Amino acid sequence: MRLIAIIPARGGSKGIPDKNLQEIGGIPLVARCVEAALGCGRCERVVVTTDSERIADVARAAGAEVVTRPAALAGDSATSESALLHALDELNERGVRDPDGVLFLQCTSPLTTASDLAGLVESWEEANADVALAVVPSHRFLWRPGPDGSLRGVNHDMSVRLRRQDLPLEYRETGAAYLFKTAGFRAAGHRFFGKVVPHVLPSERSVDVDDLLDLELARAQHTQASRGESPTALPKSVSLVVFDFDGTLTDNRVLVDQEGREAVSCSRSDGMGISLLRASGVEVFVISKERNPVVRARCEKLGIEFLQAIDDKLPVLQALVSERGYERAQTVFVGNDVNDVECLEWVGCGVAVADAHPRALAAADLVLERSGGQGAARELADRILGCPEA
Repeated sequence: MRLIAIIPARGGSKGIPDKNLQEIGGIPLVARCVEAALGCGRCERVVVTTDSERIADVARAAGAEVVTRPAALAGDSATSESALLHALDELNERGVRDPDGVLFLQCTSPLTTASDLAGLVESWEEANADVALAVVPSHRFLWRPGPDGSLRGVNHDMSVRLRRQDLPLEYRETGAAYLFKTAGFRAAGHRFFGKVVPHVLPSERSVDVDDLLDLELARAQHTQASRGESPTALPKSVSLVVFDFDGTLTDNRVLVDQEGREAVSCSRSDGMGISLLRASGVEVFVISKERNPVVRARCEKLGIEFLQAIDDKLPVLQALVSERGYERAQTVFVGNDVNDVECLEWVGCGVAVADAHPRALAAADLVLERSGGQGAARELADRILGCPEA
């Protein structure tokens, strides 16, 4: 099943100047959207359609292709559908045939994660649907004014006051993501047609940024999540923990002597934490970009398997999980920098050390209180095993 993600991102905005370039966790909204699409692992292309050179530059830096949107399709009255159809046509001109499905994403839902998008794709495929959209459950009493100005109940009988939980199940569209069959979309000219199914997102990730208050709310919720304040971040059962090396099992510094030999600083408590994990039956592995033999020396001392000199970690991580028969949902990855983001977003639980790069913090499901090389691995072990902090 070929899927292409398309992200419309206009330069103009009345509510918030340069809205799509506003930052949350140090990352522009358009870049956050691109990274989520790339991280979900289901799209062969991620395309941003925009009329802004600044947005185009940020999108390319985040890893997206860019389609230049004509001014006629970038005004306040232009529809998202028109931008999507133009992008598909432009890709056709570049020799890219229509995909089976289009994943339509909006930058104004900046808390959407790669796992959210992967789940949306799974819901779409499992239901054999024409369209899937991101929603949150709604239990609200809705009212609408009649011709005389008097209010009438929309989703309830106003003469019978039900408890909120007794209202019929309804969903509120978040605006974050839509996935639809390309042929059906071209025929209908609209994103909704045929069999439409929901994919439920957590309410805390459903903020739609329309004004400055929404933006501040999104920032506050992102900060809360980055501090690891969600107690359910770790899977109930963890089978595999994979660490990056520099900045997670070390303090990210290197000592170099006059002969050019390198040494790193580690924590003995981390070694004990890893031993406790292994003793409990949790496999521990290291995937590192670092080429220095210090990786081998440290891993062999800890008695854990490792792979080093790995520039692209995600395919290696995916192969490791598959080959050893583990579940993605029961896999934890621990990282600290931008080259860890894809892995953090792909696993069941991405963990960032306290002093990680802002992009790693933003991608993580759990942020530790301790920094790399200063007890972070021991803290994680204690959390996984339910031990009191060392």
